Amino acid sequence: MEKINAAITAVGAYVPEFRLTNKILETMIDTTDEWIKTRTGIDERRILKGEGLGSSDMGFEAVNELLKKRGISPEEIDCIICATVTPDMVFPATANIIGDKSGLKNAFGFDVSAACSGFLYALTVGTSFIECGRYKKVIVVGVDKMSAIVDYTDRTTCVIFGDGAGAVLLEPTQEKVGIMDSLLKSDGSGRPFLHMKAGGSLKPASTETVAAKEHYIYQEGQSVFKFAVKGMADVSYELMQRNNLTGDDISWLVPHQANLRIIDATANRMSLPKEKVMINIHKYGNTTAATIPLCLWEWESKLKKGDNIILAAFGGGFTWGATLVKWAYDTK
Repeated sequence: MEKINAAITAVGAYVPEFRLTNKILETMIDTTDEWIKTRTGIDERRILKGEGLGSSDMGFEAVNELLKKRGISPEEIDCIICATVTPDMVFPATANIIGDKSGLKNAFGFDVSAACSGFLYALTVGTSFIECGRYKKVIVVGVDKMSAIVDYTDRTTCVIFGDGAGAVLLEPTQEKVGIMDSLLKSDGSGRPFLHMKAGGSLKPASTETVAAKEHYIYQEGQSVFKFAVKGMADVSYELMQRNNLTGDDISWLVPHQANLRIIDATANRMSLPKEKVMINIHKYGNTTAATIPLCLWEWESKLKKGDNIILAAFGGGFTWGATLVKWAYDTK
C-alpha cells in the first residue's frame, strides 16, 4: 500500500482593514518611522477594531475563504486545529468557536499554544491525523489578535505586533507531495525572556496584576533575538541536511515574520538568495501564529506543484521548528 501523505490543498487568510502605521505610532509613543524600520523592517501592522471581536472572527474569515476556494461544504471537514496565544476566552477552545461560526458541524476541534511556532506545531499534528488514515479533511488555523495583549505605551513591543489569521486545508494523497518532514523543538528555560506575567493559574488575574500591566507581552528583546537567530537558522539547516537538500533544491523559505534581521540570518544559513524568501513583515508586522499561513496565502499564485518549501519559526517559551513541504498543486 502506498504511503498516505498530507497535502495542503487550499489556503485562506484574513487581515483587518485598519492599518496602524509607523507614522501613527510616532504620535503615540517616543519612536520614529526610521527607528522602527531599522530594527524590525515593519512599516505598518493591521489591527482588529470593533466591540466584541476576537481571534475567532478572523479565523472564521480565513476558514470561509478556504472552503470557497476549495469548493467544499463545511460539513465535509473532520477536524479543525487552531494555533493561537490570544484565544477568545480561556475555554472553550477558539477552534470550537471558529467551527461553530463556520458551520463545521461534523468536525472536532482544539487549540494549540506554542506562540509564534504554533502554526508549525498544529500543522504537524494535523498531518499525523491525515497520515494515519483516520481523517480526510483537516483545517489548520493560525490566528492571533496581538493588539489585545500589547501595551501601547511600551515602545519595545507595540511596534512589532499585528493581528491576522491564516488557514490551510490538509487532505490525503498518495503522490509524493505534501508535508514531508518536520523538526520541532522547545526549551522551557526560555520563558523568562518572552511571556505574559499574569492571567494563568500561577498568577491569576487580580486588581493588582491589572494595575501592574502584567497581562501584556513581556519581552527581553536582545535575549530573544539571540536565541531566535540561532534557533530558526539552525533548525532550518538541519532539516535540509536530514533530507539531503541544498539551497539550490529549495524553491521558497517561508519564515516567521518576527524581525527582518532574523529572516536574513536564516536565509543566509540556508544559502538562499532574497528572491527565494517570502517577506511581508513590512505590511503586517508579527502576527504570531498567523505569519506563515499569511505568507502562503500571499504567494499562492507563485507556487508550483513540486516546489520544495521550508517553513520556519521561533516563538516564546521557547519554541521553534521547521517543516519541509512539497507543494501539491498549481494555482488555477
